[in-house]
Amino acid sequence: MALENLRGRVAWIFDEPDFDVDAIVGVSNIKLKDPAALAAVAMQDYEPDFAEKVRPGDLLVGGRNFGYGHPHYPPMIAMRHLGLAGVIAESFSPGYWRGEIAMGFPQAACPGILEFVQRWDELELDWTSATLRNLTRGTTLPVEPLSEGDRMMLEHGGLIGYLHARDRAEGVA
Repeated sequence: MALENLRGRVAWIFDEPDFDVDAIVGVSNIKLKDPAALAAVAMQDYEPDFAEKVRPGDLLVGGRNFGYGHPHYPPMIAMRHLGLAGVIAESFSPGYWRGEIAMGFPQAACPGILEFVQRWDELELDWTSATLRNLTRGTTLPVEPLSEGDRMMLEHGGLIGYLHARDRAEGVA
């Protein structure tokens, strides 16, 4: 099974270093469980009509150490519910990275991304060649290749899917 390339517009750029994703839904909403309720409050402090502007496949872009703080899942549950396909950032907080890869939400580290894109540019992330193409500007930037384990988790939709596929391959019931 091959990991499908990502192709979408830059829906938002979080350019500050050490961005805590909890700010996407607001700390007061971090205990919400319903994906639709989370999506309804997502990005309210940044752009109240954000949900009306994004479309399936769009991407988030982040700065250095994106996801810093407590690795809570609700903000990215909201983003997935809105149809966002993944995050491309300068670098990631390890706890955030591990949690989102285990949930099957694509992440790619791409040093230089902040100077490479503007909001609404169309991007294509090619996992095989480890390149990010800015289709709007006609430029290309390398991304850090995924480890084998991270790639396999994303290919199988997250940790649970990966474990089930591994068990099937090993003949475990």
